Amino acid sequence: MLLKPRLLEIGAHVNVLLVGNVLLALITLFSYLLCRKGLATANNHAFVRMVYASTLSKMMLCLVGITAYVLINRPDVSKASIFILMFLYLVYTVFETLQLFRLTKKKT
Repeated sequence: MLLKPRLLEIGAHVNVLLVGNVLLALITLFSYLLCRKGLATANNHAFVRMVYASTLSKMMLCLVGITAYVLINRPDVSKASIFILMFLYLVYTVFETLQLFRLTKKKT
């Protein structure tokens, strides 16, 4: 909200960014919980399956979200909004990975 004037200046859709940020947070939480569930199992293959499932589900849900945004706002799509959301995806993924890395260090 502090950057709203700057975001409007570059042509980003602020409401899309707010909704996208919340959805990315929820998707990342779901992905994190899947990975934690995989960490809790003794089977290494189950852990790898959970990591793949969380990564694939996160990517597919983001792809569906971007596709829905483009289809709904076809004449007025903001590339800045899409790139900002892609950056937020990267930030959430880095924090999720760091947290899972800390958990694996504690487990060993």
